[in-house]
Amino acid sequence: MSGLVKRSLGDPEETRQFKDGMGQLELVNLDEGGVGRATFQPGWQWSKHVKPIAGTDSCMSAHLGYMISGRMTVRMDDGQEETFGPGDFMSCPPGHDAWVVGDEPCVVIDWQGFVDYAKEG
Repeated sequence: MSGLVKRSLGDPEETRQFKDGMGQLELVNLDEGGVGRATFQPGWQWSKHVKPIAGTDSCMSAHLGYMISGRMTVRMDDGQEETFGPGDFMSCPPGHDAWVVGDEPCVVIDWQGFVDYAKEG
């Protein structure tokens, strides 16, 4: 059993950039899994800015996250759709597209789906 562990998203172990400068993912790794903070710029859409990296038709990561700021709409492959904003928790299974709503960056903390998210290779 290990003792206390301290990590900071202000000093991430890894940073991944989205296509066209539309945001980034900052990641810290714990024995229990990765925790990430993603900043999505206005105009960002998964199918335009992460799909070329992921190489899948829709996002195949499951997400369990908390919305810090901004707004994001998620549309599941089956058509179900929800918009999330500050203070909302999100549980999202694989098979979706998502995009920023409005002109404010969207910041999300995710402790389930960011380990391989927007990872080249």
